[in-house]
Amino acid sequence: MGLFKTNPFGHILFLKRWLIRIAGMMTHQRYKGFNTLEIEGSQIIRDLPENNVLFVSNHQTYFADVVAMFHVFNASLSGREDNIKNLGYLWNPKLNIYYVAAKETMKKSLLTKILAYAGSISIERTWRAGGQDVNRQVKFSDITNIGKALDDGWVITFPQGTTTPWKPLRKGTAHIIKKYKPVVVPVVIDGFRRSFDKKGLRVKKKGILQSMQIKQPLEIDYDNESIDAILEKLEYAIEQHPSFLKVIPQAELLAYEEENQKRRYSYKGN
Repeated sequence: MGLFKTNPFGHILFLKRWLIRIAGMMTHQRYKGFNTLEIEGSQIIRDLPENNVLFVSNHQTYFADVVAMFHVFNASLSGREDNIKNLGYLWNPKLNIYYVAAKETMKKSLLTKILAYAGSISIERTWRAGGQDVNRQVKFSDITNIGKALDDGWVITFPQGTTTPWKPLRKGTAHIIKKYKPVVVPVVIDGFRRSFDKKGLRVKKKGILQSMQIKQPLEIDYDNESIDAILEKLEYAIEQHPSFLKVIPQAELLAYEEENQKRRYSYKGN
């Protein structure tokens, strides 16, 4: 491989490899040290095709969730069985893993720009900008870039578009699924909002059990299933369908909301 070989977005793979290695070494203790990450589904990762795979997940922090997935996916591909022991898997990381993120978030600092270079597909949110609700059209170039990333490799997306639990999924994800017909792999995470601040950059509490469950790919009739039917299937798969609220104790729901309020005020004060 040439030293200056690039991916479809013009990112130099040699540089991206070292960014992933360094970021991985710096963050490993957050999931296996300060806190524990319980993993399920490594074999599913190893059975996936090289490209056109879309991971859909619930969302708890801006960055800690996706960084954990980079660790888990690369560890799984290196033969680890539901663990991220030993950092050797970072030496030859999968370089065609991408994640969908808000463009305004990825431009906020030097750190976020570095994280963007490691694999972000930055899009303009159609429903929120600068902390205010907006209503604007989806940019065709954003959809095209997600398709380009799927053609090259794997894409991680958080279809709720927010770190607040049980919010409705955005229809854009279903449109992407119908258009590009990817293998859709649900991921369910937990414990990250208790471990990290809202951005997912600062360890807020130690000794937390985090979890990541990688589920079997969904069966989807790309041509005949409606957008709403696909969205409902995704909601159940990532355990964010409103029906889940009926089986969660009220005390736990109140605790979630209280925690969200604390995180919201803390974030505004940063």
